[in-house]
Order: sequence, then structure tokens, then C-alpha cells
Amino acid sequence: MPVPSEPTSFVVDTTHSPHAQLRPVPLRDVTLSDTFWQPRRRINQEKTLPSQYQHCETTGRVDNFRRASGKKDIPFEGIFFNDSDIYKWLEAAAWTLATENDPDLVQMVETVEQEIADAQQPDGYLNTYFMFDKAQDRWTNLKDMHELYCAGHFIQAAVAHYRATGKDNMLQVACRLANYISDTFGPKEEGKQYQTDGHEEIELALVELYRATGEAKYLKQAQFFIDVRGHGTIGGSSYHQDHKPVRELDRMTGHAVRAVYLNAGVADLLAETGEGALRTALDRLWDNMTTKQMYVSGGIGSRYEGEAFGKDYELPNERAYTETCAAIGSVMWNWRMLMLEGDSRYADFMELALYNGVMAGLSLDGQSYFYQNPLADDGTHRRQPWFGCACCPPNVARLLASLPAYFYSTSDKSVWVHLYAEGNARLDLPNGGSVAIEQTTRYPWDGDITLRLSEVEASGDFSLLVRIPSWCEEDAQVQVNGAGVQALVQPGTYAEVRRAWQTGDTVHLYLPMPVRRIVSHPYALENVGRVALMRGPLLYCLEAIDNLDIDLRDVMLPEQNELSAQYNANLLNGVVVLNGEAEVAAPEQGWQGQLYRTTVQASSVTPKSVSLTAIPYYAWANREPGQMQVWLRG
Repeated sequence: MPVPSEPTSFVVDTTHSPHAQLRPVPLRDVTLSDTFWQPRRRINQEKTLPSQYQHCETTGRVDNFRRASGKKDIPFEGIFFNDSDIYKWLEAAAWTLATENDPDLVQMVETVEQEIADAQQPDGYLNTYFMFDKAQDRWTNLKDMHELYCAGHFIQAAVAHYRATGKDNMLQVACRLANYISDTFGPKEEGKQYQTDGHEEIELALVELYRATGEAKYLKQAQFFIDVRGHGTIGGSSYHQDHKPVRELDRMTGHAVRAVYLNAGVADLLAETGEGALRTALDRLWDNMTTKQMYVSGGIGSRYEGEAFGKDYELPNERAYTETCAAIGSVMWNWRMLMLEGDSRYADFMELALYNGVMAGLSLDGQSYFYQNPLADDGTHRRQPWFGCACCPPNVARLLASLPAYFYSTSDKSVWVHLYAEGNARLDLPNGGSVAIEQTTRYPWDGDITLRLSEVEASGDFSLLVRIPSWCEEDAQVQVNGAGVQALVQPGTYAEVRRAWQTGDTVHLYLPMPVRRIVSHPYALENVGRVALMRGPLLYCLEAIDNLDIDLRDVMLPEQNELSAQYNANLLNGVVVLNGEAEVAAPEQGWQGQLYRTTVQASSVTPKSVSLTAIPYYAWANREPGQMQVWLRG
């Protein structure tokens, strides 16, 4: 086995990546104490992870490993890729244990670790579906059966476990598996299988294993799986991103989760190799996704058919698929692009997806989940406590567990602040020295943010770069020790303040948060003449329970009608709600019994004034069922 690096709780480790501009901050060096994220992370630890473990036990997911090791003589249970749910749960639990002392969770983790290790075959193979009666079918249907996808999730979990706990038992299992994969797949002239998996994941996992161990063959293997894609080895379908080589891709297509996982893996490879063709391809794909194929929530993947991207501007609301896993994959990809380039647009879209596309997928009590996240509903779409295909629940859990690592980065003589939440961080500068930061704010409810440098152990000048979100269209302000600064303070950039910082210095950032009315491109036909409401990073929606006796499809919000924002501590665990006057105009009488007419007639209906209440989109469907609407008639 390769000699691993000293374990540090990096989630994505670009510390030694020659073509990444930013360096990570260890998860355990950032502590959140805010009222938005930290309560959710506490619920994740105390409620979500234990309940997910029980679901994995009761649905046979853990027993499948006991079957594979010969401990139980039982049939395989569930879907053939169920192992991946265990692996994502293990990763979530590991990142939690990086910062929390939780004996009960430790016991669950140790149980799962043992079952995984005991199930591994002598040659290194690990997949509980392909054992005993199906052992002869190993690697025979990579297009459909997710063997390398499951392997990738285990490798990610093993690296996380090593970095979080310092124990290398899972890392050893992962290396044996990766060695077996490297011996099996590769160039035809080496007598290996010239194929890749139908569901991407192995690529980014192998790069991270390379970073954890220093073993170059894992990086080489990741590049092989990226290079072989697009040459028809798994059928040539755009559904699998196999229709074109990666370097020729020009738009997001196919299964949305697979696509963003692939792009995350390509970004990881790019950080190590710096290949220009990969960078150009990623730029094309990112531009296509964010300008033509992304919902206002940051959700992606519009089609139920194939859980896939559709055509450009194909963004239906009630039939939006927008899988929770796809939004998480978007966060993963944007984070890696941010580490590559230090461009705030990636942090902007990461934040958008985090607050809206991802968090809508989890109930406020941490016990039920959305697989799909529509932007309109008649009251029938409700979160579920678990799924037969349960990819989303542990995916949300692992993101929440690792979230503090996404708030800060460093580069040579610079500290970068990407996300805002009350808490503390200790940051080591790559060129020597360290900085401790206390962040005080009520973000995302208001845009007053204070960064106090509570300890500075660095000589000379260094820069503090604070993100000015692109949504902040009014004048943002940055002050140091109460005085204005000579820095570019512009939406969609990092405001850079460079000086010889001293312990006790404070940076005050003020980001105005008016209610914003968002309109979409006219080719997104469902939203023509409609507006969506945003405030700060949060998307808003109407729910029937707050707007009684109104068909939400009839609500109109004239441009001159102003909305006010008010914090309600007693609603939905504490939220800022939007209130104001709107109008309601139901269809005129002439439409009764008709679906179509031959002429356009002026409406004879006089709108009536109503009071309107909007809540953050992430919090919908946590009360009694009813209509929900994001886009309102303007």
C-alpha cells in the first residue's frame, strides 16, 4: 500500500495541486455557530445520520455486506447499486466525527467499517451485488450496473474517514480496490478492459485517493476513465456523456447527476495536469448550464425522462425534476472550479445551489427528503422518509457534514472568504503564518457581516478577499476598522484589502438585501410575463397555507407593489418572510367549459387586492399540504 500523507481534514485537497490557485482549509479548523447552518448540522448529527443508519439496516443495505462476507445466508436486497448509499452515509459520518465527539456515531461507523472490510474479496474486489451467484458477471455491464460508481463512492468515503479520524483501515481497503481496478482497466495493448462506467464518480474519487496517498497510478487511472469516455465503449449515448470525447463537449446533456460528477472529476484532473483542452471544455459546459439550463433555484436537470438535462431553456416548473443529488453535484463542481480559478462566479452559483436547490431537498426536522424539487406544486408532492433508490438522503448528509470546509480558502499571502455565517476559523497561510477570524452576522437574513482578526501570526502584508455576491446589485460597502477602503467593491467579485494586518483588526461588510424581482429569458416560455422573488441568496415562494382561499396560479404582482421583509422567529424554525399587496384575477366567466377560443378577448375581470406572504423556497412543504408557486404573474 502507498504511504499516505499525514491526515488533515481536507474535503477536497488542492494543497499540492500545481494548477489550482486556491488551497483548502481543514474542516476541523472552521466552526459554525450561526442560526441557519449550525442547527441543521446538529440535526444532521443527532437525528439524520442515526435514522439513515437504521434505514440502511432495515432495508438490507448493511445485511448485503454480511451476505457478501458469508455471515448471513440471505438473498441480496434492494437495487444493485445500494452499496453506494452505505458509502455516502459513511462519508457523512466521518466528516461529522472530524469535529464532534459522538460515541454512538462512532459505534455505527465501526460496525459499517467492519462489514465493508469483511466483504472485500481476496483480489480487492468490492461490490455486494456481484458475489456468489453473480460473481461471474463482474465488469460485464458497466453501462448499466454502476460497479465503478459504487467503488468511487467507497473510495471517497475511505479518504474522508482517514482524513477525519486518522485511521487508515478503510484507506487500506480502498487502495486494494483501486489497485484491482487499475489492474483491470486500461489500454487495450496492455490487455486491459478499455471501458468506463455508465455512471461517473470513480474519476474524482481516484484523484482524491492520489492526493491522499501520493500514488501516481491512481491519477493516471482517473485520466484513463476520462479519456475513454465519449468513444462509444458504453454505447455512445449522450445519456451517459459517451457521445463525444470530454474535450469536445459543448453543452450539458444526459443524466444530470452523472454529468456534474464527471465535470467535477475533470476539474480535479485539471488541477493536477493543467491541460488547456480540459479547461476550455469545462468553461463551455459551465456557461451552457448557467445561462441556458439552470433553474432560478440553482437546480439542474429538467426532465423526468432520464433524470436529464433537456433542451436549452427547457425549464418547466411543476414538472421540474431537479434532483437533489444534481444540485449537490453542482456544488461539488462549482467548488472545484473556484479552487482552480478563484473566480467569484463559481462561489455565487455554489451559494445559490446550497441555499435553494440543495436545502429544499431536506425537511426542517432532518427526517424526510425530496428526490425532485419542483418550482410549482398542487399539494401532492411531499417529502418521504426514505426511497428505494436512496441516493439523495446520504448525499445531503455528507454535504452538511463537510460544509464548513467550503467557507474559506487561502493562496500565497491571501485569505479568501467565500461564504458567510457566524463562526470562527483558523487559517494557515501557504507562505507561513496564520490568521484566526471571528465572523459575526445574521446572514442570510441580513447582509451585515463583521470579520474580526482575533489572532494574526503573519509578518508583512497579506490580502483579505471578501466576496461581493453577484445578487448584491445595490452599493456594497467594505470598511476596515471603521474606515472605507481603497478596493474594488463590485458585485460578482472579491473585494481585496491588502495591508499589514494586526490582531484585533475588523472588516465590516455591508451587503444590501432588498427584495429583487427576477425575470427569466423569454425562451423559458413558462415564465414569460412572470416574476420570481429573491432576497439575498434566498429564493422565495408562495404556499397556500399563508395565502388562504387563493388559487396561487391567479396571483399577480404589479411592479409598483412593494414588498417588505420581516423576520419571524416562530415560523419554520425562524425565517424572513416577504409581505405585501398583490392582485388576484381568476379566469373570466367565458372560459367555463372551454379549453380554447378562436380570438383573443380583453379580460372583463377586475382584479381584487389581497395580502401576499412569501417564504423561503427551501422551507416549503414542511406544513400541511397545499399549492406552492415560485413564478408569479407580473
